[in-house]
Amino acid sequence: MITILKPIIACGLFSVLFQPSFAQKPRSIENKSPLEIVVTVANRIIRETPFKFQLVLEPNHTAFDFVQYVDFGKTFGLGIPAVAYALSEFDSKVDTAFVIQVSHNDALKIWLNDEVVYQKEGARPLKIAALERDIALENEFPVKLKKGQNRILLKSETRGKEWTFYIQPKGALIEERIPWSPKLSIAKLPGITAEIARLSNWLVAGPFMISGQYPSDTAYGPEKGFEIGKLYTDGVKDITWTIPKIQVFADVINPKPYWGTYYNWNYHAGGLAWAMSNLAEATGIKKYDDYSRRWTDFMLEKKPFIGYQVNKMNGFQSTHHQLFNTPLLDFTAAPAMPFIYRLARHKNFDNRKQYEAFVNDVKDYVVNHQIRLPEGNFTRETPEKYTTWVDDMFMGIPFLVQASLEADDPKEKTALLNDAASQVLAFNKQLFNPAANLYQHAQYSRRKARLPYWSRANGWGIWASTEVLLRLPENHPMRKQIMDYYQRHVNALVKLQDQKSGCWHNVLDRPDSYEELSGTAIIGMNIARGINQGWLSGQKYLPSVRKAWKYIASCIEPDGTVNNICVGTMSSENVSDYMNRPKTDNDSHGLIGLVFAGIEIERLFKQTKTDIFNTIP
Repeated sequence: MITILKPIIACGLFSVLFQPSFAQKPRSIENKSPLEIVVTVANRIIRETPFKFQLVLEPNHTAFDFVQYVDFGKTFGLGIPAVAYALSEFDSKVDTAFVIQVSHNDALKIWLNDEVVYQKEGARPLKIAALERDIALENEFPVKLKKGQNRILLKSETRGKEWTFYIQPKGALIEERIPWSPKLSIAKLPGITAEIARLSNWLVAGPFMISGQYPSDTAYGPEKGFEIGKLYTDGVKDITWTIPKIQVFADVINPKPYWGTYYNWNYHAGGLAWAMSNLAEATGIKKYDDYSRRWTDFMLEKKPFIGYQVNKMNGFQSTHHQLFNTPLLDFTAAPAMPFIYRLARHKNFDNRKQYEAFVNDVKDYVVNHQIRLPEGNFTRETPEKYTTWVDDMFMGIPFLVQASLEADDPKEKTALLNDAASQVLAFNKQLFNPAANLYQHAQYSRRKARLPYWSRANGWGIWASTEVLLRLPENHPMRKQIMDYYQRHVNALVKLQDQKSGCWHNVLDRPDSYEELSGTAIIGMNIARGINQGWLSGQKYLPSVRKAWKYIASCIEPDGTVNNICVGTMSSENVSDYMNRPKTDNDSHGLIGLVFAGIEIERLFKQTKTDIFNTIP
């Protein structure tokens, strides 16, 4: 059984200190209390999280759907003027036309099927920039591919300082992507073995020394044809085809399909670390707070190395790359929650200054640089420019609330909390359908569309709303309106709950969509929170929470494995994309809400003296 010791007021979440007693004979999962079940899951998380990297070969993806590059400087060296060539092939399933983007230093010339399709001369610095989910490259040009093999040859010049080119299909916005991706590979070039093709998508030849004037208009041997076993010369030395220098990267250990590991840098792994800190307060068990501290310390300790992989090794998709220059709340405010929460709960610790600097950088981004609509709410550039996602209510608003609590300046404290409250109302204006009293997953600004009522998205919206309500003074001018939205939302959600299983289906108004854990946990937690805080009638809504917990408990195995979690998804107008989205086990997308649900529902059951073992229908 679990005994209440004493109440604690926590930042962003009530916390009641419980001390589980495991001296009694272990009970089966279905007979354990919410907090005991959550502890089982948390113990598994700790066992499976090594907070270590392993060395792996740089991944070599042949799909031409993201930026690819050749770093001649690493392969041939820098310091003197030179020319080098890179060779590959596009393998296209159909005749097609699209736009290619490139960035490069100095001069670059590109042939496609022996025709010049791009040429730029002169000295120039290399320019690239990170976008939400893409890399912005400087130049672009149209190409036509025929069905089958299309040979591409590039001639790159350096004046000695930089020597790299980047290439990708145009499509910084996802809807501009070509509907399928050709392959870029050397696998079908004559004389190339599968072993070599697995290592690189490019062959390179160089360096050919430049003598005389820029640009180098000398047609070196690779321009005259490709042949394995042939020597070229620049008049000084012999040169032949090889592959670019192969790099070794650090990566996480044993990542799972769809979601990775619990120590990746993203909102759901960071949110789970935040949840573990709250679990430590609720149970009095220190190891859960130790987990959260190890998570945050790991990120700070590894950040310089991660920056080296991203900025010096071109590891744009290497592990934790989102720590650098990713303009998205998923990778800024949301995973910063365990950092700012630690600052609030622990006033003295060795690296507090590092935490403060990190949080201040995130706060500056959220307040001054994150893209917003004129109404003031957060928005995105994907899948269309100025797409507002309900997810961003959770990704950014709780951080604003926590930042207001941490602010020393009264004016800043008020401004941050007012921003959080006004964000809720602005998001609701964009996404809350007053006819259904539900959130659609996203909305476009350039055109209006009806997107599905995704369960987890409604969870994100209601969670952000309650984080604000927990902190808004009773007389705050926006409180009544936010409370009204919250209560209407809860009333609509309860009507859509599956009365047999207790779940909320993955698409809320589609009972033929599958039963899903993450949305059920978040929604159940926020209804329980409403009862605990006196915002909702316990008599009316406690049965809904009991049913939700019954379903949640049924998804958890004795070893702490958690089933029925919808993997992460882009927004879509097509409801079948949500109906058919894969489910997986143990995904941290689902565990954030699960841990908080166990804490909040445990408190509710104890406060209402609910017999959770015998009275759940």
